Amino acid sequence: MPADPVVDLLDQTWRSTADACAGLADADWEAATDCAGWTVRDQLSHVIGTELSLEGHASPPPVDPVPAYIRNPFGALNEAWIEERRSRPGAAVLAEFTEVTRRRVDELTAMSEERFEKVGPSPVGEVPYRQFMWTRAFDSWVHEQDLRRALGRPGDRDGAAEALTLDRVVSAMGYVLGRQVKPAEGTTVVWEITGPLARVVSIGIESGRGVVLEDRPPQPTAQLTLGAETFWRLGCGRIDPAAALADGSVELAGDADLGTAVVTAMNFMF
Repeated sequence: MPADPVVDLLDQTWRSTADACAGLADADWEAATDCAGWTVRDQLSHVIGTELSLEGHASPPPVDPVPAYIRNPFGALNEAWIEERRSRPGAAVLAEFTEVTRRRVDELTAMSEERFEKVGPSPVGEVPYRQFMWTRAFDSWVHEQDLRRALGRPGDRDGAAEALTLDRVVSAMGYVLGRQVKPAEGTTVVWEITGPLARVVSIGIESGRGVVLEDRPPQPTAQLTLGAETFWRLGCGRIDPAAALADGSVELAGDADLGTAVVTAMNFMF
């Protein structure tokens, strides 16, 4: 039987991540990435730690003291796996990454439909295991892009993983507008996302909540025009909003103050 689509996507993303790290010099592993405090090595260590925990391995001892860039207990849990590997050669971490992800693909390929549908805990709440794995595919691809950008090795763009990532960030924009920005009733905001995966996202405030609009408003209160990479990087907290506005990565139309507030609030990641 063919693997479930989410397993295929995880496999493709993890293989692409390993390819991006092939043949790195020692200094490359220490390159800083868009995640505060994390190097290229740390990005791999993070994915390793998450997958090991899903296999049932106990977490390493918590870090002490907790670095200033850690903002919550979940971040501290992630950091423990990373800290455990910081003294290891990058090539050894890559070898472990390849082994662990291959083992996980084999496990997921053999998993029953009943297990995929079983509801359990995840970073996005109690959901079926398959939905949790779609979240893993999203997270893994974003971290792949983190290390690719740090290494100057672009790749794995404009495909199914990026489309999934855009879907995840789009789904958070109602929360961003309604709960973070909180503009007046009737306010509408349009995100005009350009590039190979172009789409238009329209959100309006109805009864105090940000809701997806079926039709694009002819005269939105504010409009943001930006490339797909800028869109998901803002949503995932990988880019400084002020910098994106200053360098023209985001073009505003309509209410500029509202547009600026929206860009500033787009990071929904915990």
